[in-house]
Amino acid sequence: MPCSDDTASRSRHGNDIPVGQDRIFDGLADKFANSLYATARGQIRLAVLDDMLSRALPSDGAPALDVGGGLGQMSVWLAERGHHVTLAEPSADMLAEARAGFGRLPVQTLQAPIQALPELAPGPWPLIVCHAVLEWLAQPREAFSLLNALLAPGGRLSLMVFNRDALRFSNVVKGNLDKALEDRLSGTGRRQRLTPISPLTHADIERWCREEGLVIESVAGIRIFHDYLRERSPSEAQLATIIELEKRYCRVEPHWRLGRYLHYLIRRADGTNLEETS
Repeated sequence: MPCSDDTASRSRHGNDIPVGQDRIFDGLADKFANSLYATARGQIRLAVLDDMLSRALPSDGAPALDVGGGLGQMSVWLAERGHHVTLAEPSADMLAEARAGFGRLPVQTLQAPIQALPELAPGPWPLIVCHAVLEWLAQPREAFSLLNALLAPGGRLSLMVFNRDALRFSNVVKGNLDKALEDRLSGTGRRQRLTPISPLTHADIERWCREEGLVIESVAGIRIFHDYLRERSPSEAQLATIIELEKRYCRVEPHWRLGRYLHYLIRRADGTNLEETS
């Protein structure tokens, strides 16, 4: 695997989190539930993902690994569609909240970081979901290689990452001009601030897929409009319209490129065409 330049990148961008330390969200389960999923931001995120993935992923009961699944929304989504799900999450607080919502659904849980999964949940997995995880890791490039190693030949990865380019644009819109000009975009990982420590770009994911011999089947932006609105608490009618706009344009140039998150469906070669995809 190529050497990672993540440490140098964080040094350039003023990130003061200790090198090698990932962000784990113990003590923040309520904050995630209340400030994200109970708001328009979370509703839009889940609605767009549901619209895309319900058409792209078969409900065939295949085993699925939900990496860093947090409060368990995607594990529930997968289990309700017939998948046998293993949710891996390093935060005890987040995992406890997730378990409370599973009921009788076929979801197993594993308190473990992504780095432990080759030993604890090696698969190989026909389907892996990894949403909003890599940007909280000190070494996201290494974690991406681990995801590839966990995939079965022909397996698919649903990957969502925090978009560094959208973060820059958002800072300009908010008037943080010097911060944007100096490219000081990464968060510090301190207290309850939720700016990711390793936000990523589309170019990062394209390059890593080439290096790993993975094929990008589709790419979309998540929250391509909402986060730039002046009115951040829309009415129910306005929210329905925004969700329709988000669904309609999430894969359309140039809108998807400024989504707060970038979502990828990625396929691992089946073993017969590795040279073509490397």
